[in-house]
Amino acid sequence: MTAEFSAFPAESRAESPAFSAPAPVAPLDPVWPGEWVEQRLGLGLPQGPARELLGLALRLRNPQRAQLLVSRVLGKHVPQRPETVYRVGYDLGRAVRELLGAQAAAAVVLGYAETATGLGHCVADGLGGDSPAPYLHSTRRKVAGVEPVGGFEEVHSHATSHLLLPEDPALLAGGGPLVLVDDELSTGNTVVNTIRSLHERFPRAWYVVAALADVRDPGAREVLDKAAADLGVRLDVVATVTAAVELPPDAAARGAALAAAEEARQSCGSLSDGPLAPLRLVDLGWPTGLRDGARHGYGPSDRARLDAALPAMAAVLATALRAGRPAGLPVSPPVSPSGDRAPVTDGTTAAAPAAPSTRPRRVLVLGTEELMYTPLRLASALQTALDAGGADAAGAADTAGAAAGTADPAEVLFSTTTRSPALAVDDPGYAIRTRLTFPAPDAAEGTRYAYNVAPGRDASRRFDAIVLVQDSEADPASLYAPGRGLLERLRAVTGLVLLATVPAHRPTTATARPLHGPAFSSYRAEEVSWLLKDLSEVPLEAPVEEREEAVQQGGAHYAESLPIEYQPTTEYQQLFHEALRDSAVRIAEAVATVTETVLAERDRGRGVVLASLARAGTPVGILMRRWARRAHGLDLPHYAVSIVRGRGIDTVALRHLAEHHDPADVVFVDGWTGKGAITRELEAALAGTGFDPAMAVLADPAHCVRTFGTREDFLIPSACLNSTVSGLVSRTVLRPGLIGPGEFHGAKFYRDLAGADVSAEFLDAVTARFPDVRPQHQDPADREPDWSGWAAVERISEEYGIHSVNLVKPGVGETTRVLLRRVPWRVLVRRGADAELGHVRLLAAQRGVPVEVVDDLPYSCVGLIHPKYTRGATGDEGTAV
Repeated sequence: MTAEFSAFPAESRAESPAFSAPAPVAPLDPVWPGEWVEQRLGLGLPQGPARELLGLALRLRNPQRAQLLVSRVLGKHVPQRPETVYRVGYDLGRAVRELLGAQAAAAVVLGYAETATGLGHCVADGLGGDSPAPYLHSTRRKVAGVEPVGGFEEVHSHATSHLLLPEDPALLAGGGPLVLVDDELSTGNTVVNTIRSLHERFPRAWYVVAALADVRDPGAREVLDKAAADLGVRLDVVATVTAAVELPPDAAARGAALAAAEEARQSCGSLSDGPLAPLRLVDLGWPTGLRDGARHGYGPSDRARLDAALPAMAAVLATALRAGRPAGLPVSPPVSPSGDRAPVTDGTTAAAPAAPSTRPRRVLVLGTEELMYTPLRLASALQTALDAGGADAAGAADTAGAAAGTADPAEVLFSTTTRSPALAVDDPGYAIRTRLTFPAPDAAEGTRYAYNVAPGRDASRRFDAIVLVQDSEADPASLYAPGRGLLERLRAVTGLVLLATVPAHRPTTATARPLHGPAFSSYRAEEVSWLLKDLSEVPLEAPVEEREEAVQQGGAHYAESLPIEYQPTTEYQQLFHEALRDSAVRIAEAVATVTETVLAERDRGRGVVLASLARAGTPVGILMRRWARRAHGLDLPHYAVSIVRGRGIDTVALRHLAEHHDPADVVFVDGWTGKGAITRELEAALAGTGFDPAMAVLADPAHCVRTFGTREDFLIPSACLNSTVSGLVSRTVLRPGLIGPGEFHGAKFYRDLAGADVSAEFLDAVTARFPDVRPQHQDPADREPDWSGWAAVERISEEYGIHSVNLVKPGVGETTRVLLRRVPWRVLVRRGADAELGHVRLLAAQRGVPVEVVDDLPYSCVGLIHPKYTRGATGDEGTAV
């Protein structure tokens, strides 16, 4: 049997029982955005709620259906206030909850990709109330290593195949009601296909279809009745509005002809003069392990973690919007690789973007295809942050600015890109007024679209800033394609673009196994277990100059490639051996001190597990393990794990550690602190995981940790070289396509460099001095972090006009890395510190980098990366000009 219910009958729309009234659905436009189609095709909707929720447009190249019902409250084709989008979906979920009664607690929600992925989330929230219902959405993205538990076809859609990829197949196996969520219920064929497919494997007695609009004709209603009778199940429909679409018999043919003629009539567009708007990369501080959406399932704990993290992430965005420059990540030059503005097409007219004000007043948060719920919630939290006067939580607000924000509040709207082609007509009576086209930013082929993002002829529709939220599977080559990529399209129609990337959740579907020497690394097998994937046969190296340009312009993340390994000259090798000879005792003493501190904090080492951050932390972890064995007879397990700034720690590695050890016993180890960025990254990544984020380091010149061997900034010889002092292992790699679900982050083993390997020599030289040293006593009060290093970096960043702490690398170790791996701009050296810095001066001379001697420097030296690097700005050899 089937039954139909209206979520909000006309007589009760003002306020629904037991929860607050819905937010306003849509502004009352003087012209209904469906008149253009209605007048030309004789196709329309009845007066009333249906027109409040829906407009009309025409599909392109879809032989099944010409008309497109455009939701004004879904946040897909039409930018809308995020609180409106959320409330409409939430209230629909509450209506389903009232229908299900006691069965609501056993319900599971399934949303349809791509249009209803966010709507399904909101329905699950409303259905569950304080504890959201379990939720899964279908997907059109194939995920390597994840086998679908089901699939079905959507006949009238432009992209028809749906996959179901729950991480836990048991999600769909319960006997409670299954709630199918879509934005529009028209023919019922997709619902029938879904139910038949799932019922065969996961039978149940009750199905509910929840939709914003039920526009079925009598024949379509019979389709659901018959399917329910054939299967012997109950099938109910709950809709926000129910309306009959007036559809002439020849509407499909006439609509297709009209769309083709109008598309041919429109100008193809041309290049606009003027610079592109600035592009800024924003690190949200996304919690490690938090799912980006429900492609693989989403539960109450996921929403609780998202709720807790949203204020801080919104504060980061508010800070970036107010400052007009990046919040913690490198600044990208405000020009494209081609130097041109993006072509403006499909009825779009882009006024030349002015330099962004410090406080954009009209902001769009733009999600990408199936990624809807996370951007929606971010948009809502951003509105709250801006209403409150900006990112006070980040320490960036000022009284005058807050007052200005109150007098002229910002407006945040939300929408998402789509793969469905539709005609754009810049007319108030048409629902899709402008269209941006761009190549698919993920592994799929084809064209994608962003509707109503460009202002068209109406300058009042222009957004001052656009926040693009994507997941980490996005292909940089497509995203940044000159002249046609999504980012350049957006930069052509607004004043500022912020790019925020959230890690795509990777289900654990395979058992990753640790690597050991000598098969991987030149360290002995018992010294360390590498929680890494071997990428030794994959070509990943690129010239330093190419990597720097790509990273700073946003075209790549630094962890997606590797620098070409530096081959030290004979003179430089001699400096390494001299440094090792001179500092072995000091390093041995620091190893003893930090190890004894860890053991004392953990009940004399009972259960301690060392997890070094690959690769700089790994030699230190081995030395700590050797000290514990020599001094106390302890055989401490030691693993090497990957952490990537902006992407967090390897969650698969965390799972491995948690499966084999108590997370509370794990101590994370690194070589040294620079300014404290990894300390902060680790703390954010481990929030809520059960792991202790307190890190142990050999040297803490940044004064940002409590457990350290020394706070002196001196030369640690392992910082002088790359893989040849780190077991012949590269830095870690995290790149879509290389690291699949259930796989560790990757790295390479440079076997061919065995002749230059000094890894064992370094370890043995320090170990040989253990009998000569004793751990140093540390006063508890002196161990407290004061973050003075971070403050110094911020000061240097402003004094030298860099305006990004990520381009300031303090300390001997970090300065060495700049000279070996990045494009250095200059090196600052503290007066009187030359005794520690022979190798720094040699490398600087080899790279043609100026060395500036300064007073009152809290570090021995500081390396500055070129703040706006292109090969044209610094020369092909990476030397300053």
